[in-house]
Amino acid sequence: MTMLDDLTTAATWPAAYPQGYAVVDVETTGLARDDRIISAAVYRLDAQGNVEDHWYTLVNPERDPGPVWIHGLSSDVLEGAPLFPEIAEEFAARLDGRVLVAHNAIFDWQMIAREYARARSTAPVRQRLCTIALSKELALPLPNHKLESLAAHYGVVQQRAHHALDDARVLAEAFRPSLHAAAAGGVRLPLLECRPLTEWTDSPVTPRIGYQASYRSGSGTWRASRKRPACPYPNPGRYAPDRPLKQGMRVAFSGDTSVDRELLEDRAVEAGLHVATSVSRLTSLLVTNDPDSATSKTVKAKSFGTPVVDEAAFTQLLRDVTPADG
Repeated sequence: MTMLDDLTTAATWPAAYPQGYAVVDVETTGLARDDRIISAAVYRLDAQGNVEDHWYTLVNPERDPGPVWIHGLSSDVLEGAPLFPEIAEEFAARLDGRVLVAHNAIFDWQMIAREYARARSTAPVRQRLCTIALSKELALPLPNHKLESLAAHYGVVQQRAHHALDDARVLAEAFRPSLHAAAAGGVRLPLLECRPLTEWTDSPVTPRIGYQASYRSGSGTWRASRKRPACPYPNPGRYAPDRPLKQGMRVAFSGDTSVDRELLEDRAVEAGLHVATSVSRLTSLLVTNDPDSATSKTVKAKSFGTPVVDEAAFTQLLRDVTPADG
């Protein structure tokens, strides 16, 4: 019996670790503040990462389903699905009293929190754990931070990528050995507080000047914009830590991302940012999950002193971009 197996039943399991987990994956219409959940899956795990049960549902977003070519859920498929308020109680029961576990957890949590706010309720979640952050704490030798790389590291086979139930299954199977490795090594879990939204205004989204919509009206499909218009806002300068992004900032991307790169870039443009293809002294921010890599962009960013954030932090920043100076 290995040390990890022994910890499964031994009284030496860390007392400070949570008593249960809800491994979650949601598929959405996009990444913006007004985007909606179209499917959700939860694997409930006990304190030591063993699967208790799982649950999956489609959700009618009451709008265009977004990138059908990624998640495969067309308007026809979602038409008869329940609305979020109709599944909110069951979803909450799956989350109640557990730590929410997700890959890039800030994204899943904020999408869930906004759906509950729209339904005039709150999700019973107080803490979340991001498996990207945990893999960094464990110093896993991963080539990038994609779910498929974490799965491959533990020999977990993905069957249907971007299907909420299969993504949640894969993550649950990869989380258990990560959890046991953390317990064996005395690693403190990277738990973060979940703050539910307490109010929501369903006001229409104001079209942003210079944004070329990626959704083709009435087609039920989605295609990335091939040619983006020039950013209409002046560059306000560099991003400052602990401050919001501002429209017009020049943002560059380097390396692999867990969310499709073009989708991230489209959301940056939608928010009023300038997506740069290279790093210069004018670059406001570099987004990379591997700041220590020797790519031309990361090397230039270091030489210019360009601020650097990872994908999870950038996804969060995208939700509150300050308007350009009038």
